Amino acid sequence: MTEPRGPLAGLRVLDLTRLLPGPVATMHLADLGAEVIKIEDTGAGDYARAMGPGEREAGNSGGTGDSLFFRLVNRNKKSLRLDLKQAAGVEVFMRLARDADVVFESFRPGVVDKLGIGYEAVRAINPRIVYCAITGYGQTGPWADHAGHDINYLATAGLLDQIGIHDGRQSGAPAIPNLQIGDLLGGALTPLLGVLAAVIGARMTGQGSHVDVAMTDAVLAHTIFPLVTTLVFGQPAPRGADLLTGGVPCYGVYRTADGRYLAVGALEPKFWQALCVAIGRSDLAPFGLATGSKGREVKAELAALLASQAMAHWAPIVAAADCCVTPILRMDEALVHPQVAARDMVVEVGGIKQYAPPFKLSAWPWPDAKPAPAAGADSDAILKAAGYGESDIARLHANGVI
Repeated sequence: MTEPRGPLAGLRVLDLTRLLPGPVATMHLADLGAEVIKIEDTGAGDYARAMGPGEREAGNSGGTGDSLFFRLVNRNKKSLRLDLKQAAGVEVFMRLARDADVVFESFRPGVVDKLGIGYEAVRAINPRIVYCAITGYGQTGPWADHAGHDINYLATAGLLDQIGIHDGRQSGAPAIPNLQIGDLLGGALTPLLGVLAAVIGARMTGQGSHVDVAMTDAVLAHTIFPLVTTLVFGQPAPRGADLLTGGVPCYGVYRTADGRYLAVGALEPKFWQALCVAIGRSDLAPFGLATGSKGREVKAELAALLASQAMAHWAPIVAAADCCVTPILRMDEALVHPQVAARDMVVEVGGIKQYAPPFKLSAWPWPDAKPAPAAGADSDAILKAAGYGESDIARLHANGVI
């Protein structure tokens, strides 16, 4: 008997999503042992296969010719190419959905209903189905049909307005983070919470659920500190001037002599005092949370001192002080950091380095992962498991359905 590959072994997921949010969500499920069937159209399929720096044209060691981006977010999945614009394709999908636990989709509202594979259609044959729709603005509201990307969701939720610097007089322009907060917090992690809760509910009651996730909603729901400030003062603090965005000396980013930067997160008095002692400026200890002119003065003095020496000088000093101050690493440095290595966070799958799951389950060690599948690599096997005969599969191939 084959050992289960994780706590979600036996969970069947049909994944209609593309690009980043949905594929990351379903990869987490696949990493936990779920059977994830990635369903792509018979044309270009998931656009991520040819997106960003990669080896689409030249091919790669895995033989798929797909981009690094695609391979980083689609491991441990199976691939089925399926033309859902043909009735036969819809029939295949519905047969698979009859025995599925979860469906993920990320089309604009109403698209899956027009195709004949929406929640109500699937629920009619499988009442316990958990059907998750990931969109920018949700299934309802005046913006439900609006197009958007991560930057738009951050802007609409008020978060982008909070990201940037303040020079002591005025705020600079909003800064675009290179972490897709809306896509990943909103479109990958938030759906998992809703889906897994609904799966537990379905197993208890036999009734599934439609899970409506708006990435804008998810970002908004986690902007806690801007909400606190707004509730107290009627509006948020100026960009770069709030407690956690650089408005006080003890929490911010400081340049060193060699053009590197230190992240100072010494919020608690004990950590700020430890920093001040370590750098020989105990006189600054009372002013970690100073604002106004005094705050600007202390920030300037700290900035001047830290800028007088290179990172190599400061790194061992702040490490020894244990004062919540760390070097700001480049990505290549982060990948080989001793802490990252100790946590086994960088692994090799299919000949490329990628991130291991960001959770460690004591009862379920993570098994060897399978590389992201080539488009349609598992089509025949999936259909055979669903009861299709050789002649049926050959006909579907001939008609361009798979």
